[in-house]
Amino acid sequence: MAILFEQTRNGRCYQVRSAGRTRRLYTDGVFHSQYNPGHGVTGSVWDLLFLPSQFYEPGQLKRVLVLGVGGGAVIHMLNRYVAPDAIVGVELSELHLQLARRYFGLDYANVQLLQADAVRWMLEYEGPPFDLIIDDLYFEEGGEPQRPVAADAHWFDVLLEALTPEGALVMNFVNYRQWRDCAYFHIDFVRERFASVYQFATPTCHNAVVGFLGHATETRHLRQRLIQVPELNPLRRGCRLRYAVKKIA
Repeated sequence: MAILFEQTRNGRCYQVRSAGRTRRLYTDGVFHSQYNPGHGVTGSVWDLLFLPSQFYEPGQLKRVLVLGVGGGAVIHMLNRYVAPDAIVGVELSELHLQLARRYFGLDYANVQLLQADAVRWMLEYEGPPFDLIIDDLYFEEGGEPQRPVAADAHWFDVLLEALTPEGALVMNFVNYRQWRDCAYFHIDFVRERFASVYQFATPTCHNAVVGFLGHATETRHLRQRLIQVPELNPLRRGCRLRYAVKKIA
């Protein structure tokens, strides 16, 4: 694997590595993003962040917010398979955004990339709501990913203020214990806000990605949608999409 970029800033080491046409972004050894223009999906956790969008009909998800851009893997998938009118990506690292544009092809007319502390940005946000919010916020500590904000009642309240009534919230939890400790299992207003909740997993990582949906649906709806798209059809030989889904509510 070749190193295309390596730089240390403020004590953190940033790398972009390549393997063929695949680009991978690392910060302090933590794998942040992956992109290959020849493949629609990554075969890893970023696919899970995108999958809840497939419970919606084409054209329903017009405005999307991505908290934590990295190299933009999920933004590529959203534009390829959902084609929303607008995507806003909020990223703390200015260098991540520079690398996303230079090495990961993150250059779309419908994408607005903002360098900001996503938690503070959300607390101050007063614009129109989003149909889909993806919370993929992480920082590195001791070579391990950590969430910068707990998924408690306050954070859910902040996110829900910016979400349309039937919209979807997707959250990336570093492990299943963190997911089970979140406000969904302990706070009534959080649990009552969503009509359907799904837990996603992939054999390539230990993360638990959860999709909280504002409308009632079933796992068969997801499977029916995926088989209509060759790159996403798990029944098709060579499909890179590897996932398991469990309905929570």
